[in-house]
Amino acid sequence: MEATAGPMLYQKLLLSEQSLESEEEGEISEPLIHDPWRPQDSSGFSLATWQLYTRGSSTETVGSVAPPPHGHSHHPGVYHHGAIISPAAMCSHLGHELLVAGGNVVDAGVGAALCLAVVHPHATGLGAMFWGLFHNSSSGISTALTSGPAQTLAPGLGLPSALPTLRLLHTHFGRLPWPRLLVGPTTLAQEGFLVDTPLAKALATQGTKGLCPLLCHTDGTPLGLGARATNPKLADVLHKAAFAPNPNLAGDALLSLLARDLGLEGPSVEPMPTLEPALQLPLAQGILFTTPSPSAGPELLALLEAALRSSGPHPDPCPPPLQVTVTPVSSVLATVDSSGSVLLLTSSLNSSFGSRHLSPSTGILLSNLVAKSAISTWSCPLILRGSPDDTETDVLGLVASGTPAVARVTTRALLSHLAGPQTQTQHQNQNQAQQGSTESPGACGQETVLQVAAHAEHAHVSSIPNGCCPFQGF
Repeated sequence: MEATAGPMLYQKLLLSEQSLESEEEGEISEPLIHDPWRPQDSSGFSLATWQLYTRGSSTETVGSVAPPPHGHSHHPGVYHHGAIISPAAMCSHLGHELLVAGGNVVDAGVGAALCLAVVHPHATGLGAMFWGLFHNSSSGISTALTSGPAQTLAPGLGLPSALPTLRLLHTHFGRLPWPRLLVGPTTLAQEGFLVDTPLAKALATQGTKGLCPLLCHTDGTPLGLGARATNPKLADVLHKAAFAPNPNLAGDALLSLLARDLGLEGPSVEPMPTLEPALQLPLAQGILFTTPSPSAGPELLALLEAALRSSGPHPDPCPPPLQVTVTPVSSVLATVDSSGSVLLLTSSLNSSFGSRHLSPSTGILLSNLVAKSAISTWSCPLILRGSPDDTETDVLGLVASGTPAVARVTTRALLSHLAGPQTQTQHQNQNQAQQGSTESPGACGQETVLQVAAHAEHAHVSSIPNGCCPFQGF
């Protein structure tokens, strides 16, 4: 489970209550119960209170509140210090709390990923595989994270690798103590979380086979929007992972429980997460970074090189849908700070709810990701760093989900960005005329693209389609 390179120092912005209170410039943030202009503890109580506060809201897209006294405001999605965007409002909230508490983008991203593992079991979980791309603004180095090759715990059941993979990333680049990151997710699993729209839709569409009683009413019908779900066994796993004196001990204990559930003598394999240098592609606008094989990173670079050689940075039409037997389901999130550090994370159980095998001792849904699974169809994070000769270098991060053609979708989104605002507007008008669409430029079909950027000492977050994923920042 060791990384291929030694630990690297990641310099972070230090925050204090005094500095935030005395700062003359503020920005629009998202609605919180407490004062959003003061640092808050990322406690389970805060998450639970926030859920109750937002339960009656008609929308899950996080809105805005008034700027602080004597400050000025920015457009939603633009912040002075840092921001996070994810598919679940409560997980974006948790990541925001970790940022305000003095954590960096790795702390916020890992905490939000663990939160998604609790509240979005249809798309991710502790049984999922993870890929990530981290750009360190202090060193200028981009590092790729991988869960390692897909391995089988039992026939048709993938080996869980989320905890050791995220722990490896945090050990090398995080700042806050590891247990701090698990407080919120553990509390949500123990005390309950509200079923949001993505999970409710997945349950209504896919049914509850193998998911009861975790995500069912007593009569076997699926939980609906706003219903409360708990997973106390998963809470126990997270609690033990937080306070285990040795990460290997926590992993061994988890594998032993899973082996007992499956009637195995013991797990024959262990997760093999790695950190390695990201793939690079020099461009006129800077350097492009992505993840190595077996992700879709190499395919992405080949598509970009071909597009730039043939016609320059002009957006291509939406790629035609691929004919696949199983459409992969994945989860993505992104965090950024104003200095240009970016973390992109993507994870998957392969199909919706994975194998649908729920481990009774751990509360973990095992994936059906095995050696022959098409991992490249869902993993393709991308970071573009501007020229290092520019003292105000821009950094752009893109990560997509929801399509088996993720490399082509990400390529199109980047080419649209490189083409500039005028070409993007023209392309959007063409799309709307041809398809009757009102989506943002770069959208094709049902996929989601998250975009984060550092520009002019500000952090920017947005999504395609616009408003699909809640974000928070400060």
